[in-house]
Amino acid sequence: MHWRKLLRVLHRDIGYIATGLTIIYAISGIAVNHISDWNANYKIKKTTQKIDAIPTDVSKEEMINYVLKTLNISEAVESSFRPSPTELEIFLKGKTIHLNYESKEVTIETVNPRLLLKETNDLHLNKFKGAWTYIADIFSVALIFLAISGLFLIKGKNGIKGRGSWLTLIGFGIPIIYLLLYNFVL
Repeated sequence: MHWRKLLRVLHRDIGYIATGLTIIYAISGIAVNHISDWNANYKIKKTTQKIDAIPTDVSKEEMINYVLKTLNISEAVESSFRPSPTELEIFLKGKTIHLNYESKEVTIETVNPRLLLKETNDLHLNKFKGAWTYIADIFSVALIFLAISGLFLIKGKNGIKGRGSWLTLIGFGIPIIYLLLYNFVL
């Protein structure tokens, strides 16, 4: 078999296998790139309400029970602490309650994972370690192979000896120019 035909077959088949991983990594990459704009892993909902009467001179545990009863929350408390003499934080599964004694305000923050997006981000950032590290490494090697083999699939003026070389240089130039600008100009 001619080497170019073998290269084309391997490029095609490895490309098909890499498609799903590429799409997952690309979607997660967009989400992670905008982490300062929104939380890509969790939906966070905050609600604030007033409690008319807050008892004084009660223990922290009694205050926790009072707040939960007032808010009609029956979930188990995981932990709590007082960040200041006028504040109380109560942690429940997927929920945080913040009480301000002075303003009599209670802020309830509910955290829910974003369906599928959290999982794709965990894969992308290799949260799972172990076997996934090897899968991600194999995928990276496959991407390197696809990039290099793709350079040699087309012959002639549109291949690597022609316009392909210029487009490849542009591909390398974009990150190099950005880094130079970022480090020395911006």
